Amino acid sequence: MERLTGIGVSPGVAVGRAVVLAQPAEVFRFPVPPERVEREVGAIDQAREQSRRQLADIRARLAEGPARDLAPLFDAQLLMLEDPLLVGRAQQIVRDERVNAAWALHRSYEELRRLFGSMEDPYLRERETDVADVAGRLRMNLQHRGADLRELLKELDGPSILIADELTASLAAQLDWTRVQGFAVDAGSRTYHTAILARSLNVPAVVGLHDLSARVPAGSAIILDGTTGEVIIGAEGPELEMAQRRAERPRRRSSVASSSRGPLLTADGVAVRLDANIELVEDLPFLHESGAEGVGLYRSEFLLSGRSLEGATEELQYSAYRSVLEHVKPQRVTIRTFDLDERHLPGGLAARRNRGRVGLRGLRLGLAHPEVLRTQLRALMRASVHGSLRIMFPFVTGVDEARRARALLGSVCQDLDLAPVPVGVMIEVPAAALAADLLAQEMDFLTIGTNDLIQYTLAVDRTDDRVSDLYEPLHPAVLRLVRLVSRAARRSGVPVSLCGEMASDPAMLGLLLGLGLTEFSMTPTAIPLVRRVVAGLRADDARRLARHALSLATAAEVEQFLFDALAASVEDAGRR
Repeated sequence: MERLTGIGVSPGVAVGRAVVLAQPAEVFRFPVPPERVEREVGAIDQAREQSRRQLADIRARLAEGPARDLAPLFDAQLLMLEDPLLVGRAQQIVRDERVNAAWALHRSYEELRRLFGSMEDPYLRERETDVADVAGRLRMNLQHRGADLRELLKELDGPSILIADELTASLAAQLDWTRVQGFAVDAGSRTYHTAILARSLNVPAVVGLHDLSARVPAGSAIILDGTTGEVIIGAEGPELEMAQRRAERPRRRSSVASSSRGPLLTADGVAVRLDANIELVEDLPFLHESGAEGVGLYRSEFLLSGRSLEGATEELQYSAYRSVLEHVKPQRVTIRTFDLDERHLPGGLAARRNRGRVGLRGLRLGLAHPEVLRTQLRALMRASVHGSLRIMFPFVTGVDEARRARALLGSVCQDLDLAPVPVGVMIEVPAAALAADLLAQEMDFLTIGTNDLIQYTLAVDRTDDRVSDLYEPLHPAVLRLVRLVSRAARRSGVPVSLCGEMASDPAMLGLLLGLGLTEFSMTPTAIPLVRRVVAGLRADDARRLARHALSLATAAEVEQFLFDALAASVEDAGRR
């Protein structure tokens, strides 16, 4: 038994088995019961077979096109699927340690990556990129095998405690907080964003535990005291029994699965709309369970998983879009055109190491290759007769691009003799945000994409560990841009919504509502929790909150202010 002391940021005692999150891959590690072991092993086999088919299809298509010289590159990846050091090792870890398949695959990849990194031959060291590609494909195919994290947690024996180096809003949204009793993280302080999140969720939490996530074995018994900041690993005997009695308190958190339906109003009667972000047709069953009013963002580029851009024919796209529209009707579906960069074009693999995602991307790529965009627009318009469709163009920087895209859509509508559908753009770069008033006069709706807007406003690559800590959603510049877009849309009389991790963050909802936003789109699993938070907010309080937050000079000051405001509201609720 080991005792650690961190900073208690959300009071209460929680007891459960450790579920450990490995960053930066965002892979959860948890024990599986003996009867589930072979199913996890089989899942790895299924992911390998699906990956093999995908790679063989990519190779065959390349061999028939102008990039035929690149086809042999995929022979090496096909061979890696058979390497016992990758898939075979992952299956061995599942059997030996009785852990979930995704974690075992992550472990085997990390071992193989270190092996390649230690080789002296530069050619062999470079093969680590191929290993990463193969492991990423296997992981993707594992993730879409039909069971999300909530379903997996249901199979654990009893309640759980989440252990991580950090807990983001996007991860919090995936969890069923009736199963996860509390969380402990390596990073953080009393004013850290995770602390605000813990207060919003009303779960015991301890932060500032340094290397806890690397020390806790999956499945070990954990006692967490969010008041004193103490975490006990491997708890047992009378101490565990006493902690369990202390943890048996009245539940104030409702089940994520039992969300209410119907219109959502704040406590003072302001209507708020919550839509879902989806990637695959397979995600649609979660839409109705979550209580979403529609689809606010369908990421059409996920149709390309396992196939080249050439393989995304008009008929294949039409079938997928029709399926989504029919499933969701009469509610609306907003489909974003391909948000890809030039690496996805035939022959584009050659440019992989020389060009980044700030070059030809999103609508720019579509306008540079109009045959690709026209094919997608034809498929979308043909599908539009089967439901309520809105089309959204990504990575727009100004009115000229928006006009050219709308003109191309008009040409497609004329060719098909179909009435146009509502058209909007994503506000993801500062140029678009600053020109939001001009774009609002040209478009039927605007959507703020916060993930990229934050990244490009602050010149921070979230995937670069050297600067990722500078990715600040609460940076004053970001908040001012969000307010600017919200005001521009309202003055032009066009709807505006916000999607991205900020939309699903319970700690930021009051601030966003105060900035004038009432439409949000997020992962379906976040919606029940967000509904509950919104129903407890007052729009007039949110506006006062936003006014003061906008007067602050740094992200840290905004974070401290939100924490203090939330703590005060929790205390007021307790007195009532």
